[in-house]
Amino acid sequence: MFPNHAQPLVTAPAETAVLALLLSEGPLSRVELARRIGLSSTAVTKAARPLIDDGYLHELPPERIAPGAGRPVNPLAVTPDREFFVGVKISADVLFGAVCDLLGRTLATAGERLTDRGPDAVRAQLSRMVDELLDTEPAFRERTRHLGIAVSGDVDRATGRVRYSVLPGWQDVPLAETVAERTGLTVTVENDVKALTATEHWFGEGIGTEYFALVTIGAGIGSGLVVNGQLITGAYGVAGEMGHISIDPAGPTCHCGQTGCVEAIASSDAILGAVRGATGRPDLDFDAVVELARGGDPAARQAFARAGRAIGTGIATLVNLLGPERVVVTGEGLDTYDLFGAHIKDAYAAHCFKAAAKCPLTLRPLPWEEWARGAAVLGIQALFP
Repeated sequence: MFPNHAQPLVTAPAETAVLALLLSEGPLSRVELARRIGLSSTAVTKAARPLIDDGYLHELPPERIAPGAGRPVNPLAVTPDREFFVGVKISADVLFGAVCDLLGRTLATAGERLTDRGPDAVRAQLSRMVDELLDTEPAFRERTRHLGIAVSGDVDRATGRVRYSVLPGWQDVPLAETVAERTGLTVTVENDVKALTATEHWFGEGIGTEYFALVTIGAGIGSGLVVNGQLITGAYGVAGEMGHISIDPAGPTCHCGQTGCVEAIASSDAILGAVRGATGRPDLDFDAVVELARGGDPAARQAFARAGRAIGTGIATLVNLLGPERVVVTGEGLDTYDLFGAHIKDAYAAHCFKAAAKCPLTLRPLPWEEWARGAAVLGIQALFP
């Protein structure tokens, strides 16, 4: 098996807990860390010491937590520029790259059209992009060890292989090993939606939640799940694939081989295909379909309505099964949310079981650079066991 993870920075449970909490919710005092983690202040101090010595944490100037509350405390904080992380998102025809600091903040970005979707060509172009990103600042080259790559489909993170991805059209591609050889970096490959979910859980809308879900709509329908504070991949790495929940046994055939998947009904290609078929106009592109729907065309509006009902039903299924505290809905499909948003909400309310419907749906427009940021956060995760 290809060892695509470097030695973790932290291994002891106390060190892991301290660093993880400071990354997402710091700065915090030792007393507050002890309360939140369930350790003594002495144990927190002992756990933090090697991270301070290595430069990953630092003490802020003393502050009083309340007037007359005794001697000042020195909150602990993450040192953002101690290490940098590079991430690349592979889409159907574009590479997006980003360099982030230890707090997941984006410092540099890049985007290039793919000249060739073949694995060898993409690996070469991706490696060149990484080199160019690292050369934008001397410190990036000096303090970057980790590269994260996010790609759609069935990804085996443990081995760094893309088992199946419909967008670049790959099957069984050993991506991590070959890119590591080209770049000299430790490489982690993950499904793009799972990477984005982890990023939102650590640094976005999901901060502080134990149960969280993210759903993406657009060229594909994807989802990622957090349970007990951990991103769920399942025994085979494909847990939480809402897009491939079959909701209509008489529905269209999906590219995965099943019938009536949410993605086969609600992806932008599915909507486009439905409208082309209903209107007898194979020349239509997606922008034209959107224009027709906004102009009141019955076939176009019906296709978006059906897509909205499929998405709402799929989200309700996730919520009924896992009971997240919050669901974030994102993706390029939000640009057309006016056409199917009401149908998503109606289907969601109709299919949620009782109190599960209290779970709010939060719309979160995310530019493509955020997907590259999600890939970079894979490197931050690699600091942990």
